Amino acid sequence: MRDLLPLIGSHPGGRSALTCRYRCGDACFQEIPNTSDNEYAGDLIAGALSRRSMMRAAAVVTVATAAGTAALAGPAAPVAEAGPLVGRSGSRPGPTAPGARGLRFAAVAPNKDDRVTIPDGYGQNVVIRWGEPILRGAPAFDPDKQSAKAQAGQFGYNNDFLSLLPLRGERGRQVLVANHEYTDEILMFRGYDPASPTREQVEIAWAAHGLSVVVVQEENRTGKLAPVNRHPLNRRLTATSEFRVTGPAAGSPLLRTSADRTGRKVLGTLNNCAGGTTPWGTTLHGEENFNQYFANGSSDTDKRYGIGTAATERKWERFDKRFDLAQEPNEAHRFGWVVELDPYDPDSTPRKRTALGRFKHEAAQPRLTADGRPVVYMGDDERFDYFYKFVSSKRMKKGNSRAAREHNLTLLDEGTLYVAKLTGDSPAAEFDGTGKLPSDGEFDGSGVWIPLATGTTSHVPGMTAEEVYVFTRLAGDKVGATKMDRPEDVEPSPRTGRVYVALTNNTDRGKTGKAGADEANPRNANKHGQILELAEHWDDPAGDGFAWRLFLVAGDPEDPSTYFSGFPKEKVSPISCPDNVAFDDHGNLWISTDGNQLGSHDGLFGVATLGERRGELKQFLTVPTGAETCGPVIQDRRVLVAVQHPGEVDGASVEKPASTWPDGPGRIVRPSVVAVWRRDGGDIGV
Repeated sequence: MRDLLPLIGSHPGGRSALTCRYRCGDACFQEIPNTSDNEYAGDLIAGALSRRSMMRAAAVVTVATAAGTAALAGPAAPVAEAGPLVGRSGSRPGPTAPGARGLRFAAVAPNKDDRVTIPDGYGQNVVIRWGEPILRGAPAFDPDKQSAKAQAGQFGYNNDFLSLLPLRGERGRQVLVANHEYTDEILMFRGYDPASPTREQVEIAWAAHGLSVVVVQEENRTGKLAPVNRHPLNRRLTATSEFRVTGPAAGSPLLRTSADRTGRKVLGTLNNCAGGTTPWGTTLHGEENFNQYFANGSSDTDKRYGIGTAATERKWERFDKRFDLAQEPNEAHRFGWVVELDPYDPDSTPRKRTALGRFKHEAAQPRLTADGRPVVYMGDDERFDYFYKFVSSKRMKKGNSRAAREHNLTLLDEGTLYVAKLTGDSPAAEFDGTGKLPSDGEFDGSGVWIPLATGTTSHVPGMTAEEVYVFTRLAGDKVGATKMDRPEDVEPSPRTGRVYVALTNNTDRGKTGKAGADEANPRNANKHGQILELAEHWDDPAGDGFAWRLFLVAGDPEDPSTYFSGFPKEKVSPISCPDNVAFDDHGNLWISTDGNQLGSHDGLFGVATLGERRGELKQFLTVPTGAETCGPVIQDRRVLVAVQHPGEVDGASVEKPASTWPDGPGRIVRPSVVAVWRRDGGDIGV
């Protein structure tokens, strides 16, 4: 038996202090915003309806009882002959390795190499880097001659969510959409003084936030992609671009400022983390840690959203009063939304969809009901916060006619917003915080979707509908939603309809005065996170109830608290801190990590969700020193990842880089998008 992999560092979540400082405003060191006394999941377990008959055996979501409850799949048969897992230097090509279909590659071993490490038999290229020009007139990137005007025409900083969309009529081309979550000025500017940023540095940072749309060209015979500079669809949206506010809270007095007395026009989008791609051809972008950009918060609602009472790290309030809540108390209410972008219309104004609620949106991925109404699943990335769904009241129109596109751009403005409440089905006494499986062998139970608001009607006593949408966290508190371990990306499987929720970690669980372990969050001081799987009743995403269970409990497989859906733990890769998730066409879930606590760099992993290899998890790549793996896109013959914040290590700076990626020694470290493909031209993992 090998030794347990060592834990590294003492910073919560495994990130460097530098990353926490610039990415989320040191959220882990601040008071937890959720101080509500709503019921914890552990308090709800007693007397819960046992769902044991529903949580077994089926290989796909099925109807389980005449009452309309849904079942979750268990392993169909004992797992056998899984074969060796971890690939080492000199191992033979990944495409011939055993594994579930789509995962037949020799898994990359945990490592701390300053590069993107991929399986044998695969190739890679950097698709686009921070600062590469994408708009007409934008100059080539020069780290010593940066300007706000140049950056507004160049690919933004710290790419996160990625989407690749088809481009009809242009052979071998696709449309790449990328989020730019945040800036790290220490790694962007030589001699940066955090106490005294210049106006030019601040305006460059404004331009480096936001979204990029860039057409990319495939290379024949490989999986390489390259940007098509100055393509008519290429676009940059920044912290000063115009966005429309739509939906039931648009025009609310809570959204009005001295610069926008209508409450319908916002400048900029901030801290876009993950997102989603809609069936009607638009992209969704979640505004996450927006709180850190606003100074001098004073209200209870500011506190519930983690907004501080003093100056901000970046000092933007010195250069624009809208970031000073003492002067513009409503400006922060205009962030924390899901943004919808039409990448096929470079003249369109992106829209902030208030019907989907305001919180720290990690992502927003839709699926359709049987009658064509979109349902969007969303996580609120905060310790002890909630996950949600929105059910539209309108049906999607098929086709690409102008009328269809205009109609579909209204789908996310009308419907019902819900929050989830989970109940376990094992006695509370079985959860002591160690992560030990309950006596029935699974972490599982049932859940309900609690309605919060429908249009202009509030379902939360004491709150108007506008208040529900603008202060959604408080609405969740009032109705007793289940406090979770940082719900991040939420992704429905296109094959089974099951929904997978990445719960990254929560080192505060079980601390004095904080929620303790329960069946959905079974470990105190949870360093490694878990993934929850739920099945809607009758496989109806518009329904009001669901069955759930934990699909993975992450960590070193030698740790007895880990769980991989019953797959033999000696045959899986170690994984820590699941963040973004995506599916391939084989039904495998791909997981990118953020803040690995196991002594290795972050990476991308594939795991089977169906069949006898359910729970088989294999590492596909690792990213360079200090970096996080983001935005995975899984195509048949290509995998895309966003390598975010490479070199973001404590003590690093432009003058003292901690990484030489992607361009080698003597060059500035640059967040970038990477494509990976099989060298023989075959499908990934087949």
